Amino acid sequence: MAMTMNGEVQLDAPKDLVWSKLNDPEVLKVCIPGCEELEKTEDDSGFRAVAKLKVGPVSARFKGKVTLSDLDPPNGYKITGEGEGGVAGFAKGGATVGLSEKDGGTLLSYDVEAHIGGKLAQLGQRLINGSAKKLADEFFANFSKAVQNGNGAA
Repeated sequence: MAMTMNGEVQLDAPKDLVWSKLNDPEVLKVCIPGCEELEKTEDDSGFRAVAKLKVGPVSARFKGKVTLSDLDPPNGYKITGEGEGGVAGFAKGGATVGLSEKDGGTLLSYDVEAHIGGKLAQLGQRLINGSAKKLADEFFANFSKAVQNGNGAA
């Protein structure tokens, strides 16, 4: 099952600060809903992650890898990842993230494409899309707080 989502978030912080937070595993770990582990890979191309997520009646611990590419500091990057959730299924996808200066702060825009399979895909498009939007909203609310605080604690 394929899913797409996009949006924008206005952040009250300079672009350089937003960029550094987007690349800081400690910040991302506290911002990603259900994230239990997040560490940079040895080759510095991305992160290894473990996140516990609940989508409708299905709960699973996903283990996966996230890779950053098309790096254009401090304007954006492409993030791709895949995770295995055991019997719950799998998720893989990517997002293009862009940063631009706007109204004295930074406008973060994102464009996501994801594919899921297994039990998760059987839940239905509406439930999946609703859950994905809720997770994205939660991440950006946490990320916005982390950027505002300037220190990474959400």
